Amino acid sequence: MDPLHLDVAAFAEQAAQLQGCWPLREFERLAASAHADCPPGDTPVDWQARGEQRAVRGGAPQVWLHLQARTALQVVCQRCLGPLPVDVRAERSFLFVPGEDQAAELDADCEDDVLALTRSLDLKELVEDELLLSLPLVPRHAACPLPAVPGEAEVLDERPNPFAALAALKGRPPRPDGSV
Repeated sequence: MDPLHLDVAAFAEQAAQLQGCWPLREFERLAASAHADCPPGDTPVDWQARGEQRAVRGGAPQVWLHLQARTALQVVCQRCLGPLPVDVRAERSFLFVPGEDQAAELDADCEDDVLALTRSLDLKELVEDELLLSLPLVPRHAACPLPAVPGEAEVLDERPNPFAALAALKGRPPRPDGSV
């Protein structure tokens, strides 16, 4: 079975399994999330997919796809803007239904992820989507490494107090802590 053109119904009917590894550079959107100083290169994206049919009383069996994927990525820390290593993991199960309308209706009513059944599913694209959704919303170090810039503290101390002008308008000198 071709993971780039997967017949999900046949995959589930056979209770088939696929697994593999693709280089992260082939996932353009995910690779764009990497820090500029740390291109993803040949970092592996490991994945596994398993199909399943679940019997439904009085109806056609349900088509399920279970997906797991993981990779490592250096993203931009939102505090220091430096590289932050992140272990990205996704584990999701999808229920496939015959049409877009039914998928939208069921997706709103149940906790499971519901997709419309197609003849050809690009598993690589689904893996990328799920890994993107698994990225941290605001990535940041627990304790950012501070950049060592000589003389930075002295420059901060020499700046004029921004409240001094306000204190002068009120006719009194500013307090040592900068408050008025």
